[in-house]
Amino acid sequence: MPPKKKVEEKKILLGRPGNNLKSGIVGLANVGKSTFFQAITRCPLGNPANYPFATIDPEEARVTVPSERLDELFELYKSAKKIPAYITIYDIAGLTRGASAGEGLGNAFLSHIRAVDAMFQVVRCFDDADIIHIEGDVNPVRDLEIISNELRLKDIEFAEKHLEGVLKITKRGGQSLEVKQKKEEAALVERIIEMLKDGKRVANQDWSPKEVEVINTMFLLTAKPVIYLINLSEKDYIRKKNKHLLAIKEWVDKFSPGDVIIPFSVTLEERLSHMETDEERAEEEKRVGATSALPKIILTMRKKLDLISFFTCGPQEAREWTIRDGTKAPQAAGVIHNDLMNTFILAQVIKYQDIIEHKDEASVKAAGKLLQAGSHVMKIG
Repeated sequence: MPPKKKVEEKKILLGRPGNNLKSGIVGLANVGKSTFFQAITRCPLGNPANYPFATIDPEEARVTVPSERLDELFELYKSAKKIPAYITIYDIAGLTRGASAGEGLGNAFLSHIRAVDAMFQVVRCFDDADIIHIEGDVNPVRDLEIISNELRLKDIEFAEKHLEGVLKITKRGGQSLEVKQKKEEAALVERIIEMLKDGKRVANQDWSPKEVEVINTMFLLTAKPVIYLINLSEKDYIRKKNKHLLAIKEWVDKFSPGDVIIPFSVTLEERLSHMETDEERAEEEKRVGATSALPKIILTMRKKLDLISFFTCGPQEAREWTIRDGTKAPQAAGVIHNDLMNTFILAQVIKYQDIIEHKDEASVKAAGKLLQAGSHVMKIG
């Protein structure tokens, strides 16, 4: 008999469940966070100030997810409206060295990071005499270490406090199920504390489903997925070269293995964001010889959060909906309306490739490719 095909187990996700997940923009002061926020959201906040703590409260905006599939379905169905998917972005004020101990309004800023599900970490790689650097000079690896250390130190504090509560129960003694579970939990939390002290992030380790359940109750900062956005000068971004890039990659590979690095230029993105039409932006990209990194940044974050799409289409509207990968059909219906989940019996589903190939639903059905989804996991992403 041929050997059984090995089924790759899906990694259990850290973080809260749900489809309405939020991403926060973090980094040191004056690295381009607020300007990036304005560019990606096309939401002006006024001129970003050239001093730390210019953004005290996190600003929030929804960002349209670029989708060629939605564009094609909109044209195919000749829909009256096109409604894209969104992700929610927060602009969080800059961290400083000592934030974990309360320096520079650190506790408030760290609480804002704790409230999001993933992070865009902006790293400055450009020199500009008019924009001060809070540490005095441009050194991306040092900046990465500062942010990493502050988040880890705060997580150690969270974990030690969590451990105190667990140990109170284990000290009761006895052989009850609760005491046994708390002893296992205490061992896990002690292992997390040692790991954090060794410079590692929680998100980059392998955890069992049982361990994930415990970790998710702790709301650790380093348990959140992160995308590193390397803010280059426009010149360096266009020529795809910068003296710091190799050192940044080496640092990420060592301390945040598996996480994505995306170079971009906030100067270019800001200029493109002020252009009124897609045609004007395309013309400017052609002129400078470089394209915007924002579509890649948005789609990479969606993937990092394990989000996928399904579509509803008709004459009135073509709409893209967001669900977590692995969501079952009734819960996917509930994203459209709660009543659909509560009364769900069956959904008729067409794969995107099939509707594009056959051009209309009747032809899809005639080809025997009209699918039905009961309580199954959605696989139409």
